[in-house]
Amino acid sequence: MDDAFYMRQALSQAGNAWALGEVPVGAVVVRDGEIIATGFNQPIGTHDPTAHAEIMALRAAATMLGNYRLPGCELFVTLEPCAMCSGAMMHARLKRVVFGASDPKTGVCGSVTDLFAERRLNHHTEVVGGVLAEECGTVLREFFAERRRAAMRNGAVPPEPAGK
Repeated sequence: MDDAFYMRQALSQAGNAWALGEVPVGAVVVRDGEIIATGFNQPIGTHDPTAHAEIMALRAAATMLGNYRLPGCELFVTLEPCAMCSGAMMHARLKRVVFGASDPKTGVCGSVTDLFAERRLNHHTEVVGGVLAEECGTVLREFFAERRRAAMRNGAVPPEPAGK
C-alpha cells in the first residue's frame, strides 16, 4: 500500500469530524503497513484544545502499544500539523509524518516555519507533504463554505477559515 491509501483513510476520519461539526481533519497511525490507530478533530465537542486529529491518533496508538514512544510508526494527516501536534510527534519519536494540504496559517512543516528541520531539536522525523493535497484541501474548503452559507442564512457574521 502507498501513501495515498493511508491518506484516504485519514480523509475518512476527517469525515467523522465534519459529521460532528468539527473542522474536518483526520489522522491515522501506521506501523509495519497496518493502521494501528485513528483520530479526528474533536476540540469543540470535548472542550479540549489539544484534541486535534493527530493528538487523538497518537494517544490511541500509544495506548494500543503500551508505550508513549512510537518508533517505527508513521502518521498520516489531512492537514499540515501545527506546533503542538508536531511537538507531540517528535516526542513520540515517529519515523515519518505525511500530510495532505498545507496550512498557511498554522502549519509548521514548511508553511509558517519548519520545526522538523530544526537541527537543534533532539529527534528528527521525516516529513512528506502534499499527498492527496487537492482532495484534502477541498474537504476543508467545502466545510468552511458550508459554514459561511449557514451563518449568512442565520444572519450571523460568517466564520473565518481556520487551520484547526
